[in-house]
Amino acid sequence: MLNNHQKAYLRSLANRLSPTVTVGKEGMTDTLIESLENSLTAHELVKVSVLKSCPMPVQELKIELAVATHSEIVQVIGKNVILFRHRPKDGMALPK
Repeated sequence: MLNNHQKAYLRSLANRLSPTVTVGKEGMTDTLIESLENSLTAHELVKVSVLKSCPMPVQELKIELAVATHSEIVQVIGKNVILFRHRPKDGMALPK
């Protein structure tokens, strides 16, 4: 579980990220989860963009995505969700 200091650090890193995964009119699909899993494995910190055509509300979608990928929600701004999943071996160092 991330503390407030760690979330602030991750938010500052995510500020310059472009969305890597986009949720569209299909909503949450197996392909979307697989793509998000691959992005989290490669980058640890991922920005997800939710289009207006998505059938699920962002507040519900963020929880579903975090549970499905075993990641933590760092921040939600409008229709962008920032997720983080730490890699144990070679992951980024977080502040204490």
